[in-house]
Amino acid sequence: MKQQGRPAGTAGFTLVESMVALVVLSIGIIGTIGMCEWAQRGLQRGAMTSTALALAESCLEAKRSLPWDQLLADDLDQNGTLESLMRDDGLQDDGMTGDGIFTGSQTRSHIKLVWTVELNRGGQPGSASLAIIEARARFTTLGGQECEVRLRTIRANPRAVGSLALS
Repeated sequence: MKQQGRPAGTAGFTLVESMVALVVLSIGIIGTIGMCEWAQRGLQRGAMTSTALALAESCLEAKRSLPWDQLLADDLDQNGTLESLMRDDGLQDDGMTGDGIFTGSQTRSHIKLVWTVELNRGGQPGSASLAIIEARARFTTLGGQECEVRLRTIRANPRAVGSLALS
């Protein structure tokens, strides 16, 4: 028995079956693309977090290695020459004028790095016995999420170590 245009015993796909198969395939491809985008965002966030952490750690180590009397100076281009002084003027990233918290900032690789030095007595390293040094690195992910890495350390004035002046 012969059907119109088809020999007997041969099978094939109808147009409806082909369309259903295309819809199922499209849903699978869209899901795969979504997962790839999600993975890319996760990888980018991880890479930015690692870079931010490295920048913050580098900033703290630079402050730890400076002589105490140069604690408020910065070597922004890392060439060995101190070319910038931290501010306590209430401008840019510094919160308030005269609060005893000195601030410096720089943007590298789309990461905003802000570091502060808070002296326990007054506004100059010579009169202080302790300094709290903090580094914050902020960045925005591909998804628009704001992220921050924050590190903090305490440094003692070597002239005050061993005395009762560490308060």
